[in-house]
Amino acid sequence: MIVDKKSRLFLAAFIAFLGIMFTPNAVLGSGHDSKTEEKAAHADQSADNHHANGAQDHDVSTAANQAEGSEAHSADHGSEKFDAGKVIMDHVTNSHGWHIAGDLELPLPVIIYNKTQKKWQVFSSSKFEHGHAAYLGFTAHQGKLTSTTNEEFMDFSLTKNGFSMFIGAALLLIVLLSVARNYKKRGVKSPKGIASFIEPLILFLRDDVIKPGIGKGYEKFLPYLLTLFFFIFFNNLLGLIPIFPGGANLTGSVAITGILALITFIIVTVNGSKDYWMHIIWPPGIPFGLKFLLIPIEIFGMFLKPVVLMIRLFANITAGHIIILGFFSLIFIFSEINEWIGSGVTVFSVAFSIFMSMLELLVAFLQAYVFTLLSSLYIGGARETHEHEESH
Repeated sequence: MIVDKKSRLFLAAFIAFLGIMFTPNAVLGSGHDSKTEEKAAHADQSADNHHANGAQDHDVSTAANQAEGSEAHSADHGSEKFDAGKVIMDHVTNSHGWHIAGDLELPLPVIIYNKTQKKWQVFSSSKFEHGHAAYLGFTAHQGKLTSTTNEEFMDFSLTKNGFSMFIGAALLLIVLLSVARNYKKRGVKSPKGIASFIEPLILFLRDDVIKPGIGKGYEKFLPYLLTLFFFIFFNNLLGLIPIFPGGANLTGSVAITGILALITFIIVTVNGSKDYWMHIIWPPGIPFGLKFLLIPIEIFGMFLKPVVLMIRLFANITAGHIIILGFFSLIFIFSEINEWIGSGVTVFSVAFSIFMSMLELLVAFLQAYVFTLLSSLYIGGARETHEHEESH
């Protein structure tokens, strides 16, 4: 009843869809033009001049070294300042490595097809040294590769969000297939273990969300909509875990939410009834002069629906992460001003962060629920017939 063979095949297909050379530093040597010095008439005077010049060069070199040391110290001291914006953006954006703690980072494979050189280049993201170094003529910043030599390339790298998606998909398969096995063994008996939490959710979605939203024939879309809900829900929860394998902002990525919205849009478009298309192309019961005004609005509304789905999920999840990280950042910002002020702010920051984290647990469920509800309504509206409208 919960996950049949057809549903498992659809689940696997859905997830599948969602699914080295050292660059030396250039050393510019200044060329020495060797010229023959004229012979000095007085050897003693030449030696004295050479000694004086050597002492002068030594003094200049010492002053330059002291100035460079002072600048380096100043730069190091400045780099110690806490940059809240960088911390927040590094978390909510994608990356080619998975930061765990301190300087510890899980390197991910960088896979590039260099169109200029017509060859594949594969290496570890650790070569970028946390974004501070270039490798093979490429640099990485917030999940984007840039060619320092202006070469054309295609990026097939496994990024943090991509790896997180596989983790979420694996968790999805483990949990739902476990629930299916439990149901096969126990039948209609009360579920146990994880099934006691998942099965009520499935029944709630089927009876109170999907069936009322789509109506007759809802069973055809049940595997997709259930997979959609749990994929978003599980990845929302993983994003709230601050340590590996959590912490990735997968559902806060506009690329992921855009793909999910695109799948819904394709299903709506393919399953649209004749009446659905007639209401868009030539609205019935409307004066002829108004048709030309309503037709562009209807077409615009058709494409606006997936955009709303995409932005709603992306904006809500990303905003929650930014707020929580903002509260934590206040601790370090005020501590740099004064340790006592920082200690006082810590209490309020931690309290608000815990409160927001609890609120984000609710948001994780609500956003998955809203995305599934709207997808059901869009599909149901596209399949609605004129006879169905008259029956109401």
